[in-house]
Amino acid sequence: MQGEINFVVDGGKSLSGRVETSRSKNGAVALLAASLLNRGRTTLEHMPRIEEVNRLIEVLRSIGVEVEWRGTSVVITPTGKISLETIDRAAATRTRSILMFIGSLIHVFKDFELPQSGGCTLGLRSVRPHLLALEKFGVEIEALSGSYRITHTKLFPAEVILYESSDTATINALLAAARIPGTSVIKYASANYQVQETCGFLRALGISIEGIGSTTLTIHGIAEINTDISYSVAEDPTDAMFFIAAAIVTGSTVTVAAAPIEFLEVELLILEKMGLKFKTSKLRLSENGITKLADISIEPSELVAFPEKIHARPYPALNIDNLPFFAAIATQARGTTLIHDWVYEKRAIYYTELDRLGATTILHDPHRISIEGPTKLKAAEVICPPALRPATIVLVAMLAAKGRSTLRNVYSINRGYEDIVHRLQLLGASIEAHTD
Repeated sequence: MQGEINFVVDGGKSLSGRVETSRSKNGAVALLAASLLNRGRTTLEHMPRIEEVNRLIEVLRSIGVEVEWRGTSVVITPTGKISLETIDRAAATRTRSILMFIGSLIHVFKDFELPQSGGCTLGLRSVRPHLLALEKFGVEIEALSGSYRITHTKLFPAEVILYESSDTATINALLAAARIPGTSVIKYASANYQVQETCGFLRALGISIEGIGSTTLTIHGIAEINTDISYSVAEDPTDAMFFIAAAIVTGSTVTVAAAPIEFLEVELLILEKMGLKFKTSKLRLSENGITKLADISIEPSELVAFPEKIHARPYPALNIDNLPFFAAIATQARGTTLIHDWVYEKRAIYYTELDRLGATTILHDPHRISIEGPTKLKAAEVICPPALRPATIVLVAMLAAKGRSTLRNVYSINRGYEDIVHRLQLLGASIEAHTD
């Protein structure tokens, strides 16, 4: 078994140059789940080589799907026989993305079990939005100890009202509706980037979908999908946000290229009001024909605290996965910044890990934290939080902290960020990965 990977950072140095935004983790895993709808060959181009993708590929292979890396593409060829008896439970339980397999597998099995999902340790995350969405199509989900049992006798088109605008519940409902003949409607759907990505893929498979980018999706399902298709994964707004935050806290001139701008507009508005100087290039489209891209050039800036609380809301507001970066940024802004992370029960607690690097924080409750700035961050050794975004903000802070820091056991970061060490090195960061 591979030993744990640690990052060693000599911080306090300015960065410079240009970094290309990596492809979307959340889009990639949704497309892997969606590929199970297709009886033809699916080629997913520009796939990020990250641990979350690796886990789902292990699951697909273990149930009888042929999956092959060809350069930066993943080629998925159904073998005609899927068996969940041989599922790689260890891989499945390490990713919450396994939940999205339900929407595809209901078209293969009437009665099956999937291991309960894992991923980030962020407190209770209910699967009830998935259950309430899928039951409208005739599906029942029962939570057992260690697994979910999914059953149905007949699937039928439906109008689904989501009580929570969940990205993954919306995608599960989309995958369910795609192969149920007739018209289904999903109301109060998430319009986030991974949902638009999934809609684009389904449309390329021949499914008619109206309302892409809105909160009401109308899906005209078909019984069978058997087509050879190539589809490109779009760029990741949270990857772009990582490098924006790294540039800000290190006082650097950095261009974040090919950023999916529509999913960063509120973040950039807040940063502009905090005093950030930046420029954006003309828009262009990603290969999927949906995602608008721009280059964002960050300049060294003196920041002040945002006068309102900073909190996330469903798209088109500030993205929940980008919210943690404001904790690291707030350490370098004059005044007090209040961050309200209302979605997750535990995540704001992880923000206090910044204290180890010299930040001044006050944790009001599991959801709200105040951060005083500006602070001269100092080097430290920190064990990586077991959640992706809180882990990355510790790394961002280490880039700004003078001296040698060690971030131990960085699996959480490698779940969602591709080749992060090399990309930081190209910007001039002094960072190395070591295996214990």
